[in-house]
Amino acid sequence: MNSAANLNDSGLVLGIESSCDDTAAAVVERGGRILSSVVDSQAAIHADWGGVVPEIASRSHLDSIGPVVRKALDEAGVTLGDLAGIAVTNQPGLIGSLLVGLSYAKALAFAQNLPLVGVHHIEAHIYAATMELVEPLPTPAIALVVSGGHTALYEMRGPRKMEPIAQTLDDAAGEAFDKVAYLLGLAYPGGPSVSALAKEGDPKAIRFPRYRAKDKKPGFSFSGLKTSVLYHIRGGDALAPTPAPEDIPNRADIAASFQQAAVDNLVKPTLQACKERDARSILVGGGVAANRCLRACMTTEAAKLGIQVVFPSPAYCTDNAVMIAGLGWHALAEGAWADGNLDASPR
Repeated sequence: MNSAANLNDSGLVLGIESSCDDTAAAVVERGGRILSSVVDSQAAIHADWGGVVPEIASRSHLDSIGPVVRKALDEAGVTLGDLAGIAVTNQPGLIGSLLVGLSYAKALAFAQNLPLVGVHHIEAHIYAATMELVEPLPTPAIALVVSGGHTALYEMRGPRKMEPIAQTLDDAAGEAFDKVAYLLGLAYPGGPSVSALAKEGDPKAIRFPRYRAKDKKPGFSFSGLKTSVLYHIRGGDALAPTPAPEDIPNRADIAASFQQAAVDNLVKPTLQACKERDARSILVGGGVAANRCLRACMTTEAAKLGIQVVFPSPAYCTDNAVMIAGLGWHALAEGAWADGNLDASPR
């Protein structure tokens, strides 16, 4: 099959996501109506390591992919024969993890004679922010994708019309949260842990650095901020040993001040891009989009410019297959179907 004219009229798309450490499947109707969403998280498996171990992640996906897909179909009350097609994440991500989901999706599509589309994980995070909207989104929109593996800006003019603007020069924002959480002796993943502790602290207690691009264009960098927190914990001596978490004074102030600096480093470039491109709205997606400080600051600052800000529900900020099925529907409807040569790409 290679034509949108052959698409099953049901409009039901099975989405499969396995780009990192979550195995997910979902059934979505015509890009918007969510019938099911199943996510098998590996957070507990990787907690002892303080981050995702690629080999462990891919092996866990192998164990989970079949049961997760079956559960998504059962919860939606549909069978494989009811589907219009299958959408699967094929980039970017951990190559071993991606291959598990992609191989499963390709085999399933071939066995059921269903059209298959590969979906870009970052573009799906952008699309996720639009799925719960009641009114059409004012465009052009500036989209900020911020997670443990990615921090990037896009201009969006439609579901499949996304142009990259900028990305982090080094660490992703979510990775910085994980590293700071580790230094402070907090649980993995670091985002929720740092945010919880920050509630008890003063975000103005410590003036951590804000990134400024030399070319004055929108951009991101978090390595300097992360290093500044480390040096602060060491008492200002870069060569001093790192104290044990229980010996660090004012941990809540450190968490709150770091979080505010990280949020400022995300909000300012996003608003700058809006001004440069006459954007009418902002979309924010990715795991860090669930951060309450980011939500409040972005909404407040954008309102001063008369710009609407849209965040997904927290369940659709982290990796999920709803966004894959949703965006995948548009590719299927346009007839942009993949053949057997569809491959995974880490970038």
